[in-house]
Amino acid sequence: MPTKSLAIQDYQAFADFLQRQCGIVLGENKQYLVRSRLGPLMASHHATMTDLVREVMRPEGSALKTRVIEAMTTNETFWFRDGYPFELLQNEVLPEMSQGNGRVRIWSAACSTGQEPYSLAMSLQEYRRKNPGRLMQGGEILATDLSTKVLEQAQSGEYDALAMGRGLSDVRKQQFFDCLGEGRMKVKPEIRQGISFRQHNLLDSYLLLGRFDIIFCRNVLIYFSPENKQKILRQFAAALNPGGYLFLGASESIANLSDDFEMCRYPAGILYRKR
Repeated sequence: MPTKSLAIQDYQAFADFLQRQCGIVLGENKQYLVRSRLGPLMASHHATMTDLVREVMRPEGSALKTRVIEAMTTNETFWFRDGYPFELLQNEVLPEMSQGNGRVRIWSAACSTGQEPYSLAMSLQEYRRKNPGRLMQGGEILATDLSTKVLEQAQSGEYDALAMGRGLSDVRKQQFFDCLGEGRMKVKPEIRQGISFRQHNLLDSYLLLGRFDIIFCRNVLIYFSPENKQKILRQFAAALNPGGYLFLGASESIANLSDDFEMCRYPAGILYRKR
């Protein structure tokens, strides 16, 4: 069935709908992106792109709405992404936070299929092994995402050979994973047990999530409007304990968006500390 292009008014209505629902800003002339992301849904519903978009915006289209939002959400991720945030975590942040007897609480926001929270849990484990007597109570990690589909994948802790080949050393595979056969591996129980997964929209309230020492929200803010970026940063600041740290993506900046954080520069990279 031909997909056809969206009429300008339908595209704009869908872009407004998507921003209201989850904050994603499509911008102009991104019809190709809508078409590629919604292609499988169009095929399964035997619908044109126009029909599908109009249907999802109907008040009674809640089930389809969930599937469309999941299709439009970017879930690109891999283990220890970019390297330096995890280096900063182990070499700068954890030594500072492990002075007391408390438990470090970390939020992996927009965790996708789980590589980030599991990488965080592995980093905590590695830090404790290198520093006996430090971080005695370990850490607690909350991993959230808008998509229930990717959360199911993340919670299973099982990954195929392709996923395992993106960012993991052989040493970490041996230390932190069990082999399932045919290239598939599963995160060991001692790594999974410190992580809880939960569906959450970054535009919703954070009050029920509790307070955190560290928030990872990397390569996510780039998809939001300036107004929603400001809202999310205000809520991050409120959710962080005094002196808590915010990790953003390498290309993300909060200049002119928030006065709640100070920039901390290290040789390995930049992070933000709550004032």
